[in-house]
Amino acid sequence: MSRLFAGLVAPLLALTLMVHPASAQSRVTIAVGGGACLCYLPTVLAAQLGAYKKAGLDVDLVDLKGGSDALKAVLGGSADVVSGYFDHCVNLAARKQAMQAFVVYDRYPGLVLVVSPKHTAAIRSIKDLAGKKVGVSAPGSSTDFFLKYLLKKNDVDPSGVAVIGVGLGPTAVAAMEQGQIEAAVMLDPSVTVLQGEHKDLRILSDTRTRKDTLAVFGGDYPGGALYSTTAWVKAHPKEAQALTNAILTTLTWIHAHSPEEIMAKMPPHAVGRNKELYLAALRNTIPMYSETGAMDPKGAAAVLAVFSESSPAIAKADIDVGKTYTNAFVEQAAKAAGAGAK
Repeated sequence: MSRLFAGLVAPLLALTLMVHPASAQSRVTIAVGGGACLCYLPTVLAAQLGAYKKAGLDVDLVDLKGGSDALKAVLGGSADVVSGYFDHCVNLAARKQAMQAFVVYDRYPGLVLVVSPKHTAAIRSIKDLAGKKVGVSAPGSSTDFFLKYLLKKNDVDPSGVAVIGVGLGPTAVAAMEQGQIEAAVMLDPSVTVLQGEHKDLRILSDTRTRKDTLAVFGGDYPGGALYSTTAWVKAHPKEAQALTNAILTTLTWIHAHSPEEIMAKMPPHAVGRNKELYLAALRNTIPMYSETGAMDPKGAAAVLAVFSESSPAIAKADIDVGKTYTNAFVEQAAKAAGAGAK
């Protein structure tokens, strides 16, 4: 842990609502694109730690099949905020739907393209996926975006690949083990679970570390964040600030505790029956979690560049990526933490 980060631990853990306090127990509904997935752990852990309540929020977490379903919940009005991948904000900007991320908890996307154990002999490269069935969490989700990007990058026509929604948890693992699909874009802990059962598991593309992310995208590529419509963020600055405070407190707690201590706080259904594999996956995932909650402008630009490369509509949309996120709430929280430390 860096000295700078260590110096922020105490004030951030103490941070409640020193800035823009939400009214007592303001109610906010967060739609999560797969709560058992480790990429969304900070959102779930914040509830387990009581961070939302300490921030003055009564948060209802709604667990959905994938990021696209979580997004639909917000656009449809049944949820206020999405806990999902930032790339949706960029994708929707091309359709003139203004979405804005306000706190980032994943520095890397953690997406992994894996071959079904039953099809290892036949599929040795991404090019071999032509004409095959490939699983994603849900069509139109970030797992789907990632698949299409990799296919185009490897000169495979995405329209020639059958995309199947299989979720992110046990259903995805079962579909892979039974050979119902030839490959899938998965996330931990599911990838580690498969690796634990199949030592020769073939991975075609991996973005769980900075090194792997740079190899795939050529730069940093932010993953999970809290985001909503730009109109909601503008109309609810106190709630957005409180959510930011809660996530920052949780990120600080994560980096100050061991994987065992983190696992002990998670709901039993998220951990599952095999605690050893979950712990192994968690240990590998912790470096993925942000220490600051801030969006790296270069990372946001990389998301736009990737989408522009794979989608002509986005390339022609003249998107101002700076409008798809704001660091104002993270910066405000840092100021409050600094004031509280004096």
